[in-house]
Order: sequence, then C-alpha cells, then structure tokens
Amino acid sequence: MSEWTVLREDIVFGESVRWHRDRVWFCDWGAREIVAVGPDGVGEVVVGVPFPSMPMCIDWLPDGRLLIVSSAEARVVSLEADGSLATHADLRGLGTGFNEIVVHGRGHAYVNAIGFDMAAGEPFRLGFVALIGADGSARRVAGDVVFPNGMAVTADGSTLIVAESYGNRLTAFDIAPDGGLSGRRVWADLGDGVPDGICVDAEGAVWYADVPNKCCVRVREGGEVLSRVESDRGCFSCALGGADGGTLFVAATEWRGMDDPTGGPRTGRLVAVPVSVPAAGR
Repeated sequence: MSEWTVLREDIVFGESVRWHRDRVWFCDWGAREIVAVGPDGVGEVVVGVPFPSMPMCIDWLPDGRLLIVSSAEARVVSLEADGSLATHADLRGLGTGFNEIVVHGRGHAYVNAIGFDMAAGEPFRLGFVALIGADGSARRVAGDVVFPNGMAVTADGSTLIVAESYGNRLTAFDIAPDGGLSGRRVWADLGDGVPDGICVDAEGAVWYADVPNKCCVRVREGGEVLSRVESDRGCFSCALGGADGGTLFVAATEWRGMDDPTGGPRTGRLVAVPVSVPAAGR
C-alpha cells in the first residue's frame, strides 16, 4: 500500500468515481451523498440525494448537467442549475437492477442493469444495457449480459466497453450514430478477475477495479495484464484524472456482503496512485 495516497477516509460505501472539472467525484451509497474532492483532499458534499441509495452512479451531459442513477426508483435524474433534481429518464418499463451509467459525447447515455434485485435475494438473471436518448427516451440495446458493472466509451466515441463481473470479462460493442450497439465481442478475458468499475487510458488499455481480489488491474485488448496495484480492501471503482491525467483514483471498501453492505464501521477510502499512462476520452 506504500504507493497509495489516501485522499479521504470515513466513507460508508464509495462508488462511481469520476474526474470532472479538476476534482475527483464519488458517490457514498451509505451516506446518500455525492462528494467532490480537490487535489488537496478537501471535499464538498455537492448534493445529498433523497432516494434510496444503492446503487447510485453518476456522469455528466455535454451541457454540464449531472446525471444520477436512482436504481430503486428505476429512473435517471438530472441536477438542475437551481439545485433541484428533475427526472431525465423513466426506466420502469425496461427492467430492474439498474447500476452503472456512462454518457457519450453526442449526449446520449448508456445505463446497465443486472436484471434482478440482489439486495432482496432474488435469483440471478441476465442483465442488459439500455440507451437513453438526449430527449430522455429509453430502450434496450444489448441483452444477456452477465452482471454488467462498470462501463466506458473509448476516446474516439466508437466503442462501448462493459465489465461483466460474473463473466470475468470485458465486453465491447460498436456504437452506431444513433447510439445503437452491434459487433459484440470479448474485449478481454480476465481469468479469475472480477471487474467492477473501469476506465480507459490514452493507450486504449483499461483499468478495472476488483472487489474480491482487492486490486486494480490494467489490461490491453486481448487480456494481457500490463499493471496491477494491490489494496488491503475491495476496489469498487476507479477513474483516471489529476492535473496531467496521470493519477488513478480508487474507491475501496471492506466488503461485508449483501446482508448489510453499508452497516458496520466506515471502512471506505478514496485513494490515489500515480500511473505511467494518462487518461483518455470521457
């Protein structure tokens, strides 16, 4: 752990790490807060959310509005200029178990769903990826995804990469001009790796956070492992950022299972580690 710098501790359950406007942002699922932290470690609660907090993931539209996934309500909300939360997309007709979100530069967004209520103990079902248009319309664009988790769009906007946690792989799709997905393929077979949050660097490699293996791993297309950093607790989400894009920010927490994932001691941390290849794309 000597190469890690701890930026913030006492987090209940950190997820959905993003670099935006010179700060690193994350969702604290247990505290129902979205927090932004500067390079000096000073943080600000940007918004406290009124809806049930697991999962809750974020990204930004090109016009600067923050989008927030409210899984329990099956909707995506936008943070408006006056601080109010407005419904951006109603997902109730598409399925259940909504999880991660990533916004494309054209203004549409992808939201995935694991397809079952894990917290309620429902049996496993295959998940899917949905497309949210700039007008808030929503439709499924990919199915039969094995517990979809982190997602990233490549720098040129041509490819969506999805982490399939229960499939131990990263899966890629070609992105059509209207946002539709095609050309599904295994981008990287990860062996015993269990990918959660992901991000793409300037060489087109992917960093993935891994909860059970307590690490973050950098892989190239095809699955070759390029770098690995170990943690003393589960790594849930990661993002590249910093002044030169050369810092990997990670949300790490001691995973206690689904019986009470946000109970017990606050073991969540936001940490930073320098990397050799900087960020790319959104």
